[in-house]
Amino acid sequence: MTETFINWGMAPDWAWGVATICGILLIALPLMLAVAMIIYADRKIWAAMALRRGPNVVGPFGLLQSFADGLKVFLQETIIPSGANRGLFLIAPIITFTVALMAWAVIPFNSGAVLADINVGLLYILAISSLGVYGVILSGWASNSKYPFFSAMRASAQMISYEVSIGFILIGVVLFADSFNLNEIIKAQQGHGLGIVNAFGFNLLLFPLAVLFFISSLAETSRTPFDLTEAESELVAGYQTEYSSMSFALFWLGEYANVLLMCTLNAVLFWGGWLPPIDWAPLYAVPGIIWLFAKILFFFFAFSWVKATVPRYRYDQLMRLGWKVFLPISLIWIFLISGYLMLTRYS
Repeated sequence: MTETFINWGMAPDWAWGVATICGILLIALPLMLAVAMIIYADRKIWAAMALRRGPNVVGPFGLLQSFADGLKVFLQETIIPSGANRGLFLIAPIITFTVALMAWAVIPFNSGAVLADINVGLLYILAISSLGVYGVILSGWASNSKYPFFSAMRASAQMISYEVSIGFILIGVVLFADSFNLNEIIKAQQGHGLGIVNAFGFNLLLFPLAVLFFISSLAETSRTPFDLTEAESELVAGYQTEYSSMSFALFWLGEYANVLLMCTLNAVLFWGGWLPPIDWAPLYAVPGIIWLFAKILFFFFAFSWVKATVPRYRYDQLMRLGWKVFLPISLIWIFLISGYLMLTRYS
């Protein structure tokens, strides 16, 4: 895109700046529309599994329900509790929303179609995702209320616990792909599964890690059965209890942008990203972004399916799963993968 602006007679520095801004808008604006649509899809999936109809009044098939909800919160008054820390109270949802968008900078939507094709893309995502907890902690502390504060403490412990496991899981992917670049990780999956499937997930050594990563994704985004941060039977609404209007909406947008990000990472790291499912020439005629979106939608359906059917864990069960199950298994699997690669690839 930069070269296009240079060809139009723009100075190189200006061309790079304009191209970067256009790239950001090309990702951020469709992402906001996608968030509105997946909230609608989420509610429809829950309704179908409970034998209900879901949103069906606003717009055809209820498609405009999310936009009506957005307009409603936009027109509401922002109420700040008298005992709250005003500055931190207002900046917390902005942090959550901004961090949720920043991670998309390194996601490849097709071969070369990425805003920042950096060699340490996976490390960048780990770093950015770990920042998301600050918005939750600040909102809980700044609200000056016990239930949001309890929720913030739960959120910080939960995210730290499962980010440790996610880090070890990703080491297995990096060892096989021999790169931290997300485009290179996708290319390494071409024909990897049984010689014909474009996925690490069909590798017997990596399939257990794919399952662990999916479950850890649910915990990282505080989705059911790991939504202990906003357990309404215990904490009213958790860290969001004192929020209203657009500040509440920013938390909502950030949460679903993170859910989409985790669905994308599941597709990119283990199931071929923008590659077609089968390494067969005619399938490459379909644009890679279509394959990526199809895989994202599949994983989002799985997220919604789990939320509609699985009961919430107790907090001690959540911690035990992270520290006593996922962490040891991921560590053992790193040793197995390293040994296998030493015997086969590097012998």
